[in-house]
Amino acid sequence: MNNLHSLHRPLGSTGLMVSPLGLGTVKLGRDQGVKYPSGFTIPDDVEARQLLALARDLGINLIDTAPAYGRSEERLGPLLRGQRQDWVIVSKVGEEFEGGLSRFDFSPEHTRFSVERSLKRLETDFIDLVLVHSDGNDLAILRDSGVYETLAELRQAGKIRAFGLSGKTVDGGLLALEQGDCAMVTYNLNEQGEKPVLDFAVQQNKGILIKKGLASGHACLDAGVDPVRASFELIFGHPGVTSAIIGTINPLHLSHNVATAAAVIGAHRH
Repeated sequence: MNNLHSLHRPLGSTGLMVSPLGLGTVKLGRDQGVKYPSGFTIPDDVEARQLLALARDLGINLIDTAPAYGRSEERLGPLLRGQRQDWVIVSKVGEEFEGGLSRFDFSPEHTRFSVERSLKRLETDFIDLVLVHSDGNDLAILRDSGVYETLAELRQAGKIRAFGLSGKTVDGGLLALEQGDCAMVTYNLNEQGEKPVLDFAVQQNKGILIKKGLASGHACLDAGVDPVRASFELIFGHPGVTSAIIGTINPLHLSHNVATAAAVIGAHRH
């Protein structure tokens, strides 16, 4: 089995069913201020449309974007026209990227503005999951800014279906799950410091999305070991993980990632 169609799973208790890999779309929208080992060209609309069609054919239904990803949201709106029911859309609030620099605003006013803007850009009536795009001060943001309370109101109003935190600390991840639906955490061959958040998610039946899952952990592997396979063995070996967000714009890489994830998850099931 080289696809993920039969491997969709619940995102915690949100009622959302998602593929175990999601497509990250930073590279559809911005090519400056991004930390990748090699340069890349932002795909044109034809290439982007083909990539999205391939992802869908491979059983991916989860797509991850953010206002901080340059033009990503405004490109996805037209690209996904007529396909809204096929996708679980994740976007963010809190980080703005302008003129090559990030700035952060977690206030209730900006949170509302940001979600309304994302709805317009994405040409949709609701966003499935909105994550707070943390600057690293996870606890202060969750406790003091009012962003979580505002997202709870937006969920009540039907504009979003679930919310959580894309954070950088264990304490932040734990609080994010206590009070919200989902945490996006870094977890890879090099960095496993946020594992307690995954453990907590299992106990509480909350959603976990993995970012930087394939972060160049290649150096520490023996020759002949597929770094993608080793990464997915780690990630999907943890029962708390719902899905890993993969940001490739290379169709071959995407197909390889999907086939590898399907093999790893299939092996774990038996």
